[in-house]
Amino acid sequence: MINGLERIRCAALHEKVMSVEKAIAFIQDGAVVGLSGFGGAGEAKTVPLALADYAQNHPMKITLATGASLGNRIDGRLNDAHALARRYPYQADPTLRKAINNGEVMYIDQHLSELADNIRHKNLPKINVAVVAATAITEDGQIIPTGSCGNSANFIEMADHVIIEIDNTISPVLEGAHDIYVPKARPNREPIPLTEAGDRIGTIGIHVDPSKISAIVLNDIPDTSFKMDEADNETLAIAKHLIHFFENEVAVGRLPENLGPLQSGVGSIANAVFAGFEHSNFHDLEMYSEVLQDCTFQLIDSGKMKFASGCSMTLSDECAKRVMNNFERYKDKIVLRPQELSNNPEIIRRLGIIAINTALEFDIYGNVNSTHVTGTKMMNGIGGSGDFTRHAHLAIFVTKSIAKGGAISSVVPMVSHCDHAEHDIDVLVTEQGLADLRGLAPRERALKIIENCAHPSYKADLLNYFERACALGGQTPHVLREALSWHAQFEETGSMKSA
Repeated sequence: MINGLERIRCAALHEKVMSVEKAIAFIQDGAVVGLSGFGGAGEAKTVPLALADYAQNHPMKITLATGASLGNRIDGRLNDAHALARRYPYQADPTLRKAINNGEVMYIDQHLSELADNIRHKNLPKINVAVVAATAITEDGQIIPTGSCGNSANFIEMADHVIIEIDNTISPVLEGAHDIYVPKARPNREPIPLTEAGDRIGTIGIHVDPSKISAIVLNDIPDTSFKMDEADNETLAIAKHLIHFFENEVAVGRLPENLGPLQSGVGSIANAVFAGFEHSNFHDLEMYSEVLQDCTFQLIDSGKMKFASGCSMTLSDECAKRVMNNFERYKDKIVLRPQELSNNPEIIRRLGIIAINTALEFDIYGNVNSTHVTGTKMMNGIGGSGDFTRHAHLAIFVTKSIAKGGAISSVVPMVSHCDHAEHDIDVLVTEQGLADLRGLAPRERALKIIENCAHPSYKADLLNYFERACALGGQTPHVLREALSWHAQFEETGSMKSA
């Protein structure tokens, strides 16, 4: 294993190596900090954790921008130190989540593809300090990311100061797995020249003006390990419904035999659903997604998937060990890109991606809530689901039909918060069945969703609501006084079920 200074192959940068205590002095009170990391992989760790410790005794506030969620309780530790004033574009820390919902931290929930452009074009404040994890720095000064690309290249380009963390816990075998391409600012932007999921259009590392590198620190804290829940009867049923749907789409000529590039949302349900492809008749599958999870490498190992493009690798301990110990066999089958590319609407529309994401709830007309519990309490954020849903060839959402032992129905009269409008949704799936909504008017969608997707214990109440709403009329009928009564009842009684 190559460690420490040996990973900094540009000898002129050795003089920038310093202690983390000296490095955090570049982060001042009120700074906007851009931190590497996406889905708990590839984040800088030593600097933000040291900053949290420092802020415990030296009050300060920063705005923190990342690629997506962070591991190692970084968000939680910074929140506990009262060091966060603002946070964007996505988080998944329970401590920070509570602070956000209490109004203590201002959270800007954003489409992941848009953050870099919003900073680049001054819709958001500029980055003062970029803190980026690297597995190495090449002889010509390129920064080689670790397990994710996120917004690292963009933060480095935009920042006044750059702090590099050389991550000794990440194998240098990752060098060559990344494809770094940064679009130009408008109005001089050109079409992104990516026409196949496996195209490489950039460089293996991030180019940086050496004068912007203010500090280099060494890191020995490993990325957070993740545990993926095993598939259960419900997720297996969801996978079965989807596989049957795809088989029919191929049979009638609406999809090619390998379906075209696939995108998977993050989490155990999406991971389990994708793993279902292993037992299907599909082969030569391709992925163009954000996060490469266990299912990605499971499908590569089984010979079902030939290539996967993502922004990050978020793997369980067991899968990570297998992949990293044998990375050479995967190196020509995967690529990691900046999220400005992995989630880019232009590319998503061009490639004809099938997007499969997870919903918290959806309503009888096909609107989807993926962020807010009972309409007000932020869970994690919209992430990249909007990037893919709005521009996909097929936009699919999956969820179990009930939650909390049946106290919550995931199919409701009206979503309590709308992240994805009915106009963008093609297919909804629960363990109960699949609703193909293409070409259907609202009243037709409602009947199909209730019949195919709702849990039996809620189906009669949904039909009753829909029939009474139709009696009142309208293109999208509702009984407005009752539309959110299920959520109100849950908050009052702990269950959506009628007495």
